[in-house]
Amino acid sequence: MNRKASITDLSVVFFLAMVCCFLWGSATPAIKVGYQIFGIDNTDTLSIILFAGIRFFLAGILIILFQSIMAGHFIKPEKGAFPSILKLSLAQTMLQYFCFYVGLAHTSGVTGTILSGTSGFFSILLASLLFRYEKLTAPKIIGCVMGLMGVVVMNLTLKGGTSFHFALNGEFLVLMSAVSLAVSGILVKKYSVRFNVVMLSGYQFILGGLVMIIVGFALGGRIALVPKFSAYILLLYMAMISAVAYTLWGILMKYNPVSRVSIFNFMTPLFGVLLSAIFLGEVEQALQLNKLLALILVCGGIYIVNRKYSKD
Repeated sequence: MNRKASITDLSVVFFLAMVCCFLWGSATPAIKVGYQIFGIDNTDTLSIILFAGIRFFLAGILIILFQSIMAGHFIKPEKGAFPSILKLSLAQTMLQYFCFYVGLAHTSGVTGTILSGTSGFFSILLASLLFRYEKLTAPKIIGCVMGLMGVVVMNLTLKGGTSFHFALNGEFLVLMSAVSLAVSGILVKKYSVRFNVVMLSGYQFILGGLVMIIVGFALGGRIALVPKFSAYILLLYMAMISAVAYTLWGILMKYNPVSRVSIFNFMTPLFGVLLSAIFLGEVEQALQLNKLLALILVCGGIYIVNRKYSKD
C-alpha cells in the first residue's frame, strides 16, 4: 500500500484526526495553566502575545529539526515558497493564535474549547461555497448541523436556562480563531499541491512566532523566568502540540477531501472539556447530561459525513 492509499484509509484518517483533536483539546488547559505558572495576567495582552510567539517559534524549530533528521539533510524553504509561507503564517499563527490566546484569557477553558470546535463547520462551508473544492451535499449539511447542535447543546446549562456570554474580547475572539483555523486548512490544501506540507508548516510557525515575539517584547510584553522545571516542560509540550498536530493535519488535508477531515474538528471541544475539567477544576461545567448529548450528536455527524467513505 502506497503512502497516499494508506493516508486515505478511513481507519488511518480517524486515528490521526483523533490524535490531532486530542492534542488541540489539551492546548486550552495547557495555555491557561501556563498563564498561571508564568504569572501572566489576563489583561496583559502584550505578554500573552509574547508567550504565544515563544510557543510557536519553538514548534517551528521542532518541525524543521525532526523533518531534517528524517530526510538526512537540512530542510530549507523551497524556491518560491515564501509568499505561501507568509500567507499561511498570517492565517494559521499570527491571526488565529492572537485571537485564541487573547480570547481564552477572558473565558473559561470549557467555553473556549466548545467555540474552537466550530472550525470544522467553517472549513466545510469555505471549501464548498468559496473555494469550490467540493460540493455541499446533503450528508455534509446534516453532519455540520448535528455537529453544531452538539456544540450548542454542550453550552446549555440545564438548570436555570442558558449561560452564554459572548464578549468581544473573549468568546468572539475565540470564534474568530476558529474561522482563521478553517481558512488556514484550506490554504494548506492549496499550497501543498506545489510545496512540501511539513516544510510549509515548520517555516510558517517560525515566521509567525518570531513576529509575535518581536511585537510582544518591543511593545512591553514580558515573561517571568520561574524556578520550576515543570514550567518549561509545559512550554515544550505546548510547542509539541503544534508541531505534531498541524503536521499530521496538513498531511491529512493534502490527501483527503476537506470535509472528510474537517468534520473531526468537532471532537476537539469534547477532549478540551474533559481535560479542562481534569486540569482546571471545571468539573461542574463538564459533568453534565448535555455533554453526553453533545457527544452523541457530534459522533453522529462524523458518521454521516464519512459514511460513504467506509464503503470505498
